[in-house]
Amino acid sequence: MLHPLNFYNKDGTFVFFLYLCKKDYSHMLTLRFKAFNEASNRLPETTNLPPNGLSQAELFGINVFDRAKMKKYLSEDAYESLIQSIDEGKKIDRKIAGQVASAMKAWAMEQGATHYTHWFHPLNGATAEKHDAFLSIDKTGNPIEIFKADMLVQQEPDASSFPSGGLRNTFEARGYTAWDPSSPAFILDKTLCIPTVFVAYTGEALDFKTPLLKSLALLDKAALAVLEYFDKDAKKVYATLGWEQEFFLIDQSLFNARPDLMLCGRTLMGHAAAKDQQLEDHYFGAIPARVSAFMQEFEVEAIKLGIPIKTRHNEVAPNQFECAPIFEEANLAVDHNQLLMSLMDRIARRHKFRVLFHEKPFKGINGSGKHNNWSMMTDTGVNLLSPGKTPKNNLQFLTFLINTIKAVHDHAALLIGSIASEPNSHRLGAHEAPPAIMSVFIGKTLSAVLNELEEKVTDQKMTPDEKTELKLEIIGKIPEILLDNTDRNRTSPFAFTGNRFEFRAVGSSGSCASPMIVLNTAVADQLIKFKEDVDRQIVRGMKKDEAIIQCLRKVIIESKKIRFEGNGYSQIWVEEAARRGLPNIKNPLDAFKTFLYDSSVKLLVGNNILTKRELEARYEIRNEIFVKKVQIEARAIGDLAINHIIPTAIAYQNTLINNVQGLKTLFPNQWENLAEHQLGLIKEISEHIHTISHEVNEMIEHRKVANQIDDVVEKAHLYDKNVKPYIESIRTRIDKLEMIVDDDMWPLPKYREMLFIR
Repeated sequence: MLHPLNFYNKDGTFVFFLYLCKKDYSHMLTLRFKAFNEASNRLPETTNLPPNGLSQAELFGINVFDRAKMKKYLSEDAYESLIQSIDEGKKIDRKIAGQVASAMKAWAMEQGATHYTHWFHPLNGATAEKHDAFLSIDKTGNPIEIFKADMLVQQEPDASSFPSGGLRNTFEARGYTAWDPSSPAFILDKTLCIPTVFVAYTGEALDFKTPLLKSLALLDKAALAVLEYFDKDAKKVYATLGWEQEFFLIDQSLFNARPDLMLCGRTLMGHAAAKDQQLEDHYFGAIPARVSAFMQEFEVEAIKLGIPIKTRHNEVAPNQFECAPIFEEANLAVDHNQLLMSLMDRIARRHKFRVLFHEKPFKGINGSGKHNNWSMMTDTGVNLLSPGKTPKNNLQFLTFLINTIKAVHDHAALLIGSIASEPNSHRLGAHEAPPAIMSVFIGKTLSAVLNELEEKVTDQKMTPDEKTELKLEIIGKIPEILLDNTDRNRTSPFAFTGNRFEFRAVGSSGSCASPMIVLNTAVADQLIKFKEDVDRQIVRGMKKDEAIIQCLRKVIIESKKIRFEGNGYSQIWVEEAARRGLPNIKNPLDAFKTFLYDSSVKLLVGNNILTKRELEARYEIRNEIFVKKVQIEARAIGDLAINHIIPTAIAYQNTLINNVQGLKTLFPNQWENLAEHQLGLIKEISEHIHTISHEVNEMIEHRKVANQIDDVVEKAHLYDKNVKPYIESIRTRIDKLEMIVDDDMWPLPKYREMLFIR
């Protein structure tokens, strides 16, 4: 029998403890109720607001070794050489690297930095760093502070424990990090952080940044070649990226009371609350005071690091929020997103929160994505996906728009593979995220233009009147700003939104680099083919503009089936997509296989973005991570079921049995009628306990079999087929028990307690 004891702390917070007479069963119960009451009585933290009333503009980049600081601390020659390297990709002279290292150290130490680190993105999706002190000892034993060119340019971290997909053996520990000058160094926690690539001793890429930089260089070259038809002033084309980061917040005390959240990043059990997002009253609502305090602080720290955070708001699900920056050059944007996620996690702890980046932390409510808004910009400030005021500018716009659509059409499956993961599979295809069918939405206005181009342009040589009509009546009438001429389509995984494409299928916990590598390379590859096609027509005597238009018509026809303007959630679209032959890859293991498609190998290996071995390694790594995530979830739910849920259910069942026995003693002739409800519950609890115990044991046996397999792809298949289904099946039984067992006895915080920040 449980005895409650209620009292108030000195600070006035209400605490509810429970004790079990014969068996000390109070620990988990105490933890749940204490956690809930701590969350309920939490006050907003004092926000680390800008000192001395400094504005955001004045704070922006103060912890970044940006161009202004480079100019201040470097000689004029060294500065010009470094800027050339950043803008044009030229190799940095060793002497210049020495000056840069000295300047970085001087600036960093003035800001209080004591250590430096090479900051890189291994293939586990996180960031990595190893800190070394500036402090050293000279030959005479005296302390000195040193940071030389070789320390800046290259380091040798241990590569043995990072994912390699067979590129490295465990005993082969050597790896190298190499400075990426295009992403500026920054200071975080008194440490000078230097963004770097990460490669094996053999030179093979062990990170996301190396192939990302290659894809950006390829896109620059391919886009510039096509741009010569329209604008000879441009000397460089940048891919731009503006990500939108969705996330959940949960009170730290409640997080600590949920082992599944701590170990897996998502709840493996939990019955739906009576109210969650049905009323849609959280979306764009007033930001809770505690959350606002957290947001203000991480925005200040982000701005100091040069991350141009622009937007914050409540998302659809309770406890779900979003932040987004102004768009930046894609490599820098990827670095900033990785840095911000780390920063958010760190600052959330100061506010007694935990950030959940998992794509589906709570069943039955919306999960989180990371929309990637992608475009191309010239060094002259022209957005290549923004229409202009003249037919010439609009033809340029259509050229890059239509070729991007064709790139997505040709590599739709690989784009799905680039964002596939076990966590993201819980989100994609639900009525909260785009389906696993890749399609492109461009809106009615542009669809009409493309349809007219397809119909009016023929394979025959065009008359002067036809050319004039085409340029003035069709191309010339494209509005300068398309943003308000078409509605947005949230069901489309790849939607044009006025001056950019929004890749909506990217998961909230994933790296932006993976989809950007594929997208940059696919668009570059298509632009190269388009340029070759147009040049062939010109050589045959066709005028340049007519050749471009004729080739665009061909591309429109070849990629038409990827365009879709309707509801991507509907079953009608699923059936229509199948008729069109569009890939619908729901299972992440099937999505990983797209890395090995002949078309993927031709795209990525043929364009020197990855070697065949590097591509195969990434396929193996995705499978390996899948196995580990499912394995952890299976072990976690097994532990919780056997050690927490079943004992709780038995304890409550014993309470019911004692009640029935008491009724039988007091009412010997009526007890069966009086105890009908209790008897039904006793039986139902027994059935759930039996099934849970049986399925946990079966799951463990299947896991043991899978763990004996050396081949990681085969192991992933066994985990997907034989282990993963048990997680959901066991959960279903536990969630039913949650609605039966006395609330005072349930050991874990419930959805209704976790989903509403107080």
